[in-house]
Amino acid sequence: MVESSVIIQVFEDGVLQLTLNRPERANAFDHEMNVALQKALRAAERDAAVRCVLLKGAGSVFSAGQDLGEMQHAQSEVSYRKHLQQTYNPLIMQLRTMEKPIVAALQGAVAGAALGIALACDLRIAAEGTLFSVGFLGIGLAPDSGVSLLLPAVVGLGIASELAFTNTPFDAQQALGWNLVNHVVPVETLLAQSMALAIQLARGPQQAIGLTKRAFNRAVLSNLESVLDYEAHIQSIAQHGAEHREGVRAFLEKRSPKFE
Repeated sequence: MVESSVIIQVFEDGVLQLTLNRPERANAFDHEMNVALQKALRAAERDAAVRCVLLKGAGSVFSAGQDLGEMQHAQSEVSYRKHLQQTYNPLIMQLRTMEKPIVAALQGAVAGAALGIALACDLRIAAEGTLFSVGFLGIGLAPDSGVSLLLPAVVGLGIASELAFTNTPFDAQQALGWNLVNHVVPVETLLAQSMALAIQLARGPQQAIGLTKRAFNRAVLSNLESVLDYEAHIQSIAQHGAEHREGVRAFLEKRSPKFE
């Protein structure tokens, strides 16, 4: 198995726990962690002993999404389209096409690209008090990481539009009511209950689970790859807009953006 300081791996009872490990940055994704997670998933897919993957965050937060500090430094130098094609697009496709069940254990914050990653997992368990946020429009960007397809597919177009346009955070109970998560549990039992579900799946019929996931992808998400490519295209437009520059400045200065 691939080892990395930013992705902690623990294997137990057929379940590979992958822990996002940048707690000092609210487990926000930088390029290193994104690539490390892709490598860990590739290794898990090839390893017959791994029958289920459990994805979680270190500390009290799942992930705040993309590390905006990294993107600010690269804003004038890196194409967001190229960035997505190297990072979130292949990551989302891995999560959906891996013919093994993937469970996300969510707590603290789940925002932006991390919401897309959580939505790309097969099952989601959230701790009480978890706060979700679409996030992108708050910094003058359009949704990426599959959110433009996965969020409306799960919660419906009207709710997805309101959550995206207003960037209003929503809690675990609201997420449960919209079928965005499968279960809400006390935070102190999140890992135990997530592992119990993951072990149950790991003991199930693996070929049949993989074929079922393939069928669901064909029936509901057959255009996922093309949507990810289009997200990268429109994000390259948003990248150079004044709204994005103001959104990032406001975020880093801890103030509300002034979009004009």
